[in-house]
Amino acid sequence: MAGSGRSFPCEATVPSHNARRLRPAALGRKERRTSGVEPGRGGGGASMKITYLGHATFLLESGSTTILIDPFDAKVGYPMPTVSPTAVLVSHEHGDHNHLAMASGTPKVIRGLADGQWRRVQENVGGVAIASVPTYHDATQGKERGRNTVFVIDAEGLRVVHLGDLGHPLDEAAVAAIGRPDVLMVPIGGHYTIDATQAHGVVARLRPGIVIPMHYKTEVNAGAPIGAVDPFLAAARGSRQAGHAATVERGAVPNATEVWVMSWR
Repeated sequence: MAGSGRSFPCEATVPSHNARRLRPAALGRKERRTSGVEPGRGGGGASMKITYLGHATFLLESGSTTILIDPFDAKVGYPMPTVSPTAVLVSHEHGDHNHLAMASGTPKVIRGLADGQWRRVQENVGGVAIASVPTYHDATQGKERGRNTVFVIDAEGLRVVHLGDLGHPLDEAAVAAIGRPDVLMVPIGGHYTIDATQAHGVVARLRPGIVIPMHYKTEVNAGAPIGAVDPFLAAARGSRQAGHAATVERGAVPNATEVWVMSWR
């Protein structure tokens, strides 16, 4: 964390690799894969479907593999969907991020924390590589809200990064471990996480192709002490409405960062 005098043990969690790959339709975008888990094809083509369920909850679909990230509980206020994922990722153990009852069936549960401590995650689920980068939920090394996990997800030649409830600027070790995302899901609402200004700082360091804001106030959670999406968009170089679900194709990731605003319904 910047100014903390302490670096995160990122090198022990997501080992760095120097291999590069070229994307004919995305020249100039650097290699993103730093995970030590080799991704497969996921049973599908070179694309990934992303569905936004609200708050910080997303469903990723790569071929026949589906990954649910940070499922919220009823207290958040959004309608409770029922999904049948292959795996569920939990960035930290707060009720608005670890509500496993949202998932039907018997998915593999991958937690970023165990007993409040970081877990080293290096998994391959149905051809989708999942790794963790340790961070904090606040700017005081976890003294206020504990620890947080960033998930780095590689499939179909795409890298998706979910920042969980990140509460501070990223240090050099974390930036190196995360790599350059094709898609970055970033909290922007402040109070519990980084705010809109800090989020733009994180985006500038990671240089993703696509940014999807999350964890902000909407008509559903109007009483929450977090900011709306507008301040983040006001400081962005334009944005587009991406709908409830969007498909990202490997060869069509933009070179310059684009902000995609997704709808929870």
